Amino acid sequence: MPIHPTAIIDEQARIHPEADIGPYCLVQGEVTIGARTRLMAHAYLEGPLTVGADNTFFPYCSIGAAPQDMKFKGERSETRIGNGNRFREFVTVHRGTEGGGLVTSLGDDNLLLAYTHVAHDCIVGSHNIFSNGVTLGGHVVVGDWVVLSGLSAVHQFCRIGSHAIVGGGSIITQDVAPYSMTVAPREAKLFGANKVGLQRRGFGEETVNALHKAFRLLGSKTLNTTQALEKIRAEVAQTPEVVEVLAFIERSERGVIK
Repeated sequence: MPIHPTAIIDEQARIHPEADIGPYCLVQGEVTIGARTRLMAHAYLEGPLTVGADNTFFPYCSIGAAPQDMKFKGERSETRIGNGNRFREFVTVHRGTEGGGLVTSLGDDNLLLAYTHVAHDCIVGSHNIFSNGVTLGGHVVVGDWVVLSGLSAVHQFCRIGSHAIVGGGSIITQDVAPYSMTVAPREAKLFGANKVGLQRRGFGEETVNALHKAFRLLGSKTLNTTQALEKIRAEVAQTPEVVEVLAFIERSERGVIK
């Protein structure tokens, strides 16, 4: 497989002849890349870094860069990546520090979706899925067959047990038990009409007041949704905007925040 003529490859790098290095990639320092591993356009790999076979790095990955740790003083540390992993757009993986054993590592067959961040000294097993925007703080340990759902963040030094799934938007500050389903509290609350925004867009006072009253009834703790809709129809001016809100709620399949 080819090395594109626009790619920049450090003389210290060792690239398997069956690897594929795409346009405008930068491979810097002591980097070893195994057979059939593919770097798509604009991928950045920095050593010391060892990459096994059959990995795919999508555009704008940054793998093996220096850690975001104020204690890091440039000591020699490394990143180790196994086989068959996929790193989607803008994934970042940082190498280790002296305080964490000098190694960040990932096993085999992991899928890291766009904007995932794996911080310094993390130890990640195999067959895991990290959805979009997942963030691992430093020194996190993840087992095998774990699913971290979108926008989840794991505090440094936490452990995620094998075969666990973490719900989207969770902030994990303690260890997650293996084989578990875990989700952090994520209450959403309706506070009323977007008064300032509506006024800026030219909605009149009658419309804004009607929406405010409708949302106040919808958010009442003494009314269920059906009762709230009945009271809105009976007590609130049926402006086109209020009618739109009622229709939106009635079409909802997941329920509406209130």
